[in-house]
Amino acid sequence: SKSTLNGRKTTMKKLKYLWITILFLLGLGLIAIPNGMRFTGFLLLWTAALWVVWLALTRWAKRSKTGRWCRRIYSGGLAAVLAVLCAFETAIVFRGEADNSAIPVDAVIVLGAGVNGETPSAALWSRIRAAEDYLKKHLDVPVVLSGGQWPGEEITEAEAMRRALWTGSETENARYLLEERSTSTAENFRFSKEILEEYGLDTDTAVIAVVTNDFHCFRTHLIAQRAGLRTIDVPAELPWWWLTANYYVREAFALVKTLLFD
Repeated sequence: SKSTLNGRKTTMKKLKYLWITILFLLGLGLIAIPNGMRFTGFLLLWTAALWVVWLALTRWAKRSKTGRWCRRIYSGGLAAVLAVLCAFETAIVFRGEADNSAIPVDAVIVLGAGVNGETPSAALWSRIRAAEDYLKKHLDVPVVLSGGQWPGEEITEAEAMRRALWTGSETENARYLLEERSTSTAENFRFSKEILEEYGLDTDTAVIAVVTNDFHCFRTHLIAQRAGLRTIDVPAELPWWWLTANYYVREAFALVKTLLFD
């Protein structure tokens, strides 16, 4: 009956607004709690906002031809953006799963990540462990530990990595070269390239292994190419799947920024 149909429509409408409220509150919670999931929090807020706009356009489309056209443009734009992001995400995932451990290299660059006071973050610890395993198989190459210092960090990211990788062997320790000025991936490579050239490496022909997180490999390779370096990836995995998913999704947006502005 008509009343039953209207009741169902009312229920569906309430459910939509309930889900929007849940997304909004969950997003605020993830932003407020320091757990490495801030991007997911903002993404949930964006999703809630986009949904609200869609509902408003749908109401307008029922009353106006202009509203219907605006809703079509809005839907088409969202579909196009999602298609591009999905394509980027596919490339990012594929690159992060590559195994290049058997390829000979002339040097290694370990990219820094956050430091909490003097303690490496989960992302940085994962890079340190991946570097540790990789360097055991490549004992005769120079290693640049690259990362500057941000607010809240009592030491540079490079120094945090040096402390974690330090061994009892002076010969082993002597190959660690610290790059402590960089505040971006582009600067990581620019300053690391200078250090390797001062060390005596021909960076025009050298093959350099770059240790970073798996989700970061695709964009890292692109930025390294722009810096004139030939690199291979040494991917490091984060310990928790939800944090990995957060960074993989974030990386697709970061790749758009790199392509347009970096």
